[in-house]
Amino acid sequence: MRSYAVTGLLTAAAAAVGSAGVRTDTRWYRRLDKPAWQPPGAAFPLVWTPLYVLIGWGTGRALDRARDTGEDRRVLALTTANLAANAGWNWAFFAARSPASGLAVIAVLDTLNVALVREAARQDRAAAAALTPYAVWCGFATVLNAAIWWRNRGK
Repeated sequence: MRSYAVTGLLTAAAAAVGSAGVRTDTRWYRRLDKPAWQPPGAAFPLVWTPLYVLIGWGTGRALDRARDTGEDRRVLALTTANLAANAGWNWAFFAARSPASGLAVIAVLDTLNVALVREAARQDRAAAAALTPYAVWCGFATVLNAAIWWRNRGK
């Protein structure tokens, strides 16, 4: 249970720090040219809430299994780096008002997602399966971020 408590706290902290950086009510954000296929604002908390639950559970399970193999520090380091990038994206995109910075951070996050899912799969298939929807959603978010950057470059 200790593993789940650790990753649950890390995930909750990332969610709190990240959400504090969201600035969808600014004139800057409202004036961005966004693609028609961007989900409505109400969809994001509906998607992220279960994703954060899956992140906490999946990383907790991987961390728990990694203790048996002595690789728990690696799993914990990947989880921490991943969640730091996760929270950092909101600050890079919204708070810094920079789709380009957001794109740079989310590229790092995507790389960390691949590493985290791969490491989780080495420890436990169910843990990797739980983290896969998060990686897929972040891939979609990367495409959306890139589209926003492209539409607004030079403005």
